[in-house]
Amino acid sequence: MKELMQKLRDASLEAISAAENIDGLEALRVKYLGKKGELTGILRQMGQLSAEERPAMGQLANALRSDIENAIEERKSALSEKLMELKLEAEAVDVTLPAKDVRIGHKHPMYNVLDQIKDIFIGMGFEIVDGPEVELADYNFTKLNIDEGHPSREWTDTFYFAEDSSILLRTQTSPMQIHAMETKPLPIRMIAPGRVYRKDEVDATHSPMFHQIEGMVIDKGITMADLKATLNKVVEKIYGEGTVTRFRPHHFPFTEPSCELDIRCHKCGGKGCPTCKGEGWIEVLGAGMVHPKVLSGCGIDPEEYSGWAFGMGLERLAMGEYKITDLRLIFENDVRFLEQF
Repeated sequence: MKELMQKLRDASLEAISAAENIDGLEALRVKYLGKKGELTGILRQMGQLSAEERPAMGQLANALRSDIENAIEERKSALSEKLMELKLEAEAVDVTLPAKDVRIGHKHPMYNVLDQIKDIFIGMGFEIVDGPEVELADYNFTKLNIDEGHPSREWTDTFYFAEDSSILLRTQTSPMQIHAMETKPLPIRMIAPGRVYRKDEVDATHSPMFHQIEGMVIDKGITMADLKATLNKVVEKIYGEGTVTRFRPHHFPFTEPSCELDIRCHKCGGKGCPTCKGEGWIEVLGAGMVHPKVLSGCGIDPEEYSGWAFGMGLERLAMGEYKITDLRLIFENDVRFLEQF
């Protein structure tokens, strides 16, 4: 039995010293010291020994168990230290290496222009309001003096939720005029930026989804001169002093009189090009004096109060600000385009 213990000592210590990982050490512990391990198997033969031999063999067995356990702990400690060294080596940072290039994003050019416009109007005492993109036809059309039968109310022009539905995706931010006049105390000075939807074909200046900024002033003694002066000042602040504008007579059901504001084409300087469709001018917004029917429909006396309103396309303003020649570039999210700004 003494020879068996010596052979077990030699084999176990050699195997433990050669173990390459913690899992392997645990397997060796079970192999040699477990309930069904080799040392337990030898101890079961103690019954064959005489009473005088048993104490000596018991001492040898205890010493062997102690040696195996100590060897396992020492090897485990060595393996753990080696693993830590490898981990530290793998995670080491060479401070002499160049730093990684951190790419920081920036605002979309369209939202840069929107922020400029907000700052301009806030500086003039205007309030910024927001409203639903899913709107009732009553607010999108009827209360804006757009009667049944008007082309803009046709399902071919407007995204209705059903052909006979009164619920639609708003075609303009003008419904915010009605919401403001119904809920806010007079006088009112507000702008309402937001997304709008129309069944337009995609081209260099049109999209079925785009952004508008609606503006309105309601107060006593408001005239067309106030409208022109305000819009000219806004255009100059966006495009710079000396920007050439023109006001053309137009018709909108919710304003009377009505006009459209154009800016001279930034691409061709007024000579005519694809961006301005050969006209030399780019339409920026529609405006006019708020129609008396719209005022009275919201409970405001048109004999005492008057006002003006406008609606401008945000994308077209951005195109003018950054000399963008195609509206589609704004929505395509091409990094090569966006990185220029």
